[in-house]
Amino acid sequence: MTGTRTLARLAGDPLWWVSLLFVFFVGFMPLLRPLFAAAFPAIAPPIYGGDAFLTLWLFHAALVAVSSFTATLIGVAGGVFATRQAGSAFRPMLEALATIGQTFPPVAVLAIAVPALGYGAAPTFVALTIYGILPILKNTMAGIASVPAAVSEAAATMGLTRSEILRQVELPLAAPIILAGIRISVIINIGTATIGSTVGAITLGTPIIGGLVSDKVSYVIQGAIVVGLFAILTDMIFERIDRRLRRFAKRDEQG
Repeated sequence: MTGTRTLARLAGDPLWWVSLLFVFFVGFMPLLRPLFAAAFPAIAPPIYGGDAFLTLWLFHAALVAVSSFTATLIGVAGGVFATRQAGSAFRPMLEALATIGQTFPPVAVLAIAVPALGYGAAPTFVALTIYGILPILKNTMAGIASVPAAVSEAAATMGLTRSEILRQVELPLAAPIILAGIRISVIINIGTATIGSTVGAITLGTPIIGGLVSDKVSYVIQGAIVVGLFAILTDMIFERIDRRLRRFAKRDEQG
């Protein structure tokens, strides 16, 4: 009975179905050969024949994870600094720099970084990190600013130092808003990372770029499907984490 309920719950969960689709397209793309052959009879072979999609995804995911982690460290640290008394004067400058970083085209960043760093993942990492800082920085500042002053004052009355108030009160309460910035940054970087293949990085953009260069639309579609499912799946996972954080934040406020 319990197993039946579990299966019924999973069957009604969109995350489960998106996960299955993602696993299928990443691990079993060759099974769709007849479908793509019928849709694109002039393209041979109809399925991208370079690195396996699983390999491409692993490199792509690693690049996104490392660059997003770095952007998170910089964005959260910068946001915390800007909300402290010592850093308030630097807030406009930090926002301006982060905005410039995001409005500057990633392709231009790659063009500048390649001569210094060479081809491969390094220039792509730099571009993704710069591109991912702004939403995290802004949401960190907004999240900390949203913490009621009465809560911080009550914590100070209890004898907590400023650093303890930040760690134990402000950051936990601001976590849902900060996570929303990280979520936006990661999803943007999943799509943006595909351009890394133009400078030799191994990503899910490899079949897309290869398909565009060789006029093989089926390769472009295959790469785009996997990138899209990866972004959707990641967004759904963040949504689940966000729900839990908001519940915890609500409990803390009520407590």
